[in-house]
Amino acid sequence: MLPTDADLDSTQMINRNRKVSSPDPPLGHRVRRSAWKLCLGLVLSSVAWAQAPARPFRPVDPLLQDTGAAGLKQMLLRLQTTARLMQTTAHPDDEDGGMLTLESRGKGASVLLLTLNRGEGGQNKVGSNLFDVLGVLRTLELTASDRYYGVEQRFTRVADFGFSKSPEETFEKWKGHDIALSDMVRVIRTFRPDVLVSRFSGTSRDGHGHHEAAGILTREAFRAAADANRFPEQIKEGLLPWQAKKLYVGNVCGFMASTCPAENYTLRLNSGATDPVLGMSYIQFAMEGLRHQLSQGAGGWSVEPGDRFTYYKLVESVLPPTADKDGHEKDFFDGIDTSLAGLAPRLGEEEKKVQGLRTELKDIAEQIKTASADAEKDISETAKPLFDVLQKLDSLILRTEKSNLNASTKEELLTVLREKEEQAEAAVNLAMNVSLEATVAGPRGPAAGLPREQDALTVVSPGQNFTIIVKLHNGSKQPLWIENASLHGPQDWIRTAYKGDGTTIQPGEDFYANFALRVPPKVSYTRPAVHRNDPERDPVYTVDDAKYATLPFPPPLFRAQVNYSITGRRDLNLAIQPPKPMRLKGTAGSGGRIISPVLVPFLDEKGVEPKRPLAVAPMFSVTLEPGAQVIPVANGSATMVRVGVSCNFTGAPPGTLRLEVPSGWRAEPDKLLVELHRRGERQDFDFKVFPGSLKQGKAEIRAVLTAAGASFDEGYSMITRPDLDSFYYYQPAVQRVSIVDVKVRKNLKVGYIMGAGDDIPTVLKQIGMGVTIIPAEKISSENVKLYDTIVLGIRAYDTQKEVAANNKKLLDYVSAGGTLLVQYNTGVSDFNSGHFTPYPAQLSRARVSVEEAPVEILAPDDGVFHSPNQITDRDFEGWVQERGLYFMDQWDSNFRALLACHDPGEQPQKGGLLEAGYGKGTYIYTGYAFFRQLPAGVPGAIRLYVNLLSGKEGGQ
Repeated sequence: MLPTDADLDSTQMINRNRKVSSPDPPLGHRVRRSAWKLCLGLVLSSVAWAQAPARPFRPVDPLLQDTGAAGLKQMLLRLQTTARLMQTTAHPDDEDGGMLTLESRGKGASVLLLTLNRGEGGQNKVGSNLFDVLGVLRTLELTASDRYYGVEQRFTRVADFGFSKSPEETFEKWKGHDIALSDMVRVIRTFRPDVLVSRFSGTSRDGHGHHEAAGILTREAFRAAADANRFPEQIKEGLLPWQAKKLYVGNVCGFMASTCPAENYTLRLNSGATDPVLGMSYIQFAMEGLRHQLSQGAGGWSVEPGDRFTYYKLVESVLPPTADKDGHEKDFFDGIDTSLAGLAPRLGEEEKKVQGLRTELKDIAEQIKTASADAEKDISETAKPLFDVLQKLDSLILRTEKSNLNASTKEELLTVLREKEEQAEAAVNLAMNVSLEATVAGPRGPAAGLPREQDALTVVSPGQNFTIIVKLHNGSKQPLWIENASLHGPQDWIRTAYKGDGTTIQPGEDFYANFALRVPPKVSYTRPAVHRNDPERDPVYTVDDAKYATLPFPPPLFRAQVNYSITGRRDLNLAIQPPKPMRLKGTAGSGGRIISPVLVPFLDEKGVEPKRPLAVAPMFSVTLEPGAQVIPVANGSATMVRVGVSCNFTGAPPGTLRLEVPSGWRAEPDKLLVELHRRGERQDFDFKVFPGSLKQGKAEIRAVLTAAGASFDEGYSMITRPDLDSFYYYQPAVQRVSIVDVKVRKNLKVGYIMGAGDDIPTVLKQIGMGVTIIPAEKISSENVKLYDTIVLGIRAYDTQKEVAANNKKLLDYVSAGGTLLVQYNTGVSDFNSGHFTPYPAQLSRARVSVEEAPVEILAPDDGVFHSPNQITDRDFEGWVQERGLYFMDQWDSNFRALLACHDPGEQPQKGGLLEAGYGKGTYIYTGYAFFRQLPAGVPGAIRLYVNLLSGKEGGQ
């Protein structure tokens, strides 16, 4: 039986040994530091983060390829090389996953992927969430892909503002070069790559302004990172200049080209080669990861076995030429000695300041070679040489830290040695089959078993008591001496810590240590380190926590560490509060450490046991539903505002909820009593809001909950999916109100068939239109004659097979007198081959990405511009992100083009709004981005959309 909370009240240390029938799978690679460095880093992180940058844990179960013998062979491969490569891209899914996997998993290089933005301006192919919520989702998707590639992930502060046709527009939106460039330089100075690889060429061939900008910025960053005069504030923080040795650019023969003229490239890599450890080719394994990017439509992508070449061109180098007579190289690292022993010659005259460096590095390399040979026979035999590697690295790091090497040389050497130490630690744990779990017990205590998801303490709030259970499993063939167990994180949370004097566990047994914690009154919440006040218009994020600004998300709050040995007790100070500087002493090569983030396990509805990182959030979450509302100017009646309050703390105090409304408006009632006393409870509260005299414009309604002297005015929601990790998105408890001068035809009946998902029906209902959602699977049985107009949501033909299957029924509906409004689809070839339009027309990828692009009304006499709303040029002001996408580029003469617009320097695009009479009814195709404009409350777009729906009145 596991220890209970009651046990914690009477003892300071709880330890149990338990035989198990089958060992838990070992955790994958974890960041390693000696205990005193871990805690010192936490203490100093707010002032010295540049010297010891935060690194993200991956709080998910490891891939099978990273466990057991396969995982050990991967780690041994990494230990043999010092190669460091960094690739830059613009968006999630731009990355060359095959190349990254080849370099990381095939060659053992340390690889980092820097993605300029989080893809928040793209389309969501699995739901209706856009902008920053989509950015959080795509960050989770990309980090899931990264696990397959075997890379670290970083971002910059610039946002994806939608498709851009030029780098000039991109840099204008991103406020010049320096915001993105400074973040790129920071990452280069921190990671210190040997080779910098741009996914893009920095030319018009890249096909997207963001892509081209990424290529341009990478060339600038290659030199800027080495110049102490560029971004000197980073130097003051403690970062040192860093000159990567080589710069390559990609897309030299066209994106995803299968062939390339020899003169166009320097390096050709075959990511289609099969890796015996992975059991497939590098590009196939990478595709397994890429398929997690479902919001990009990658779920069904695959790659056939066989050669798959990727091409790169060397454009800058600080090394002598290494190409052959044809101008080609064999590897990114040609001309760079990436062996362990090669670290010493890199230091030049400085080498003699670390006595015995070259000899020690050669000895370490030999031990790794011995371990690699042993791994082919019995992975447990690799433990002894790896323990020796650990001790030698530990000693070498200590001597290097104490040496009088110049700052730049010392940092270069320590960067590699510390990484090798982490890798050696992970290899030891794999060889020993030692695994560590650190989990949060359920609210009823450890003995109660796993809670259901709704009861699990996945989120804790100030005042919450909880228990962390640290479990080490000895899957080795030898007894282990557990030297200490510690918890690294905010020390003022820990009420009771393990203070044991060591114990022995036999093969197959578990060691347990429990820690009792309490969340203090003042604490930072688990949220992204950056935010945008206006996601629809801000092109750059504001930094809230500089330590984590380039990370995907801030790392987990707590990490558990257990030190163990196989030779018995050592001379070691076991005090935990606070940890003291220590170096393990005793028999050479006999001790290891293992670290794990603290996770929260629970049972989902299928009885599966997922785990999530521990998060901290306010006691109450307050949200207004919906987050945006459109109120017609003519509306003189009260509007309903619903406030949702969720409680995250059992024993929460009562509070009062009120609305803050614009001057001249009033809310009824003035306030409401909130009594939610158990975590997980949620209640909706309705207010009537009486607007004052209305005129077109913007307003805000804010909800504030006051309880126990504290105010709560923001809501949070978890973004996750079964195949992903999770994180929390925060937004203020605000309803953005758009007051729009719009007229609506009375008794107009609209049927809306949802496609990929959008919020247009919500807006239509807010302005008083009668809208009925027609499920796609019910189209065949639906009496469509009940509706004056039927709308197909965005990407309906792409995502709903029933729409294509019932296309004839929809066209017959038009012929009988109905109006059918079809919105954009991205499956160009499928749409065109399906012949879904009543007359011939060709869908294209043409788009107008500049939201301010002038719009010309081509058919000013058409009723769509006059009834029920008079449309003028002013109705095209204030649009967000883009004008439209996936316009038609050819159409039959029965179609009439109603609008034209174009991006700078291009010809007018007339295929964004086409209308055709068909039988007694009207068929309309639009690529204009109403799915963005209506939820954003853009008045002109709302007025025009209402007109498009209002062609017929009174039914058929």
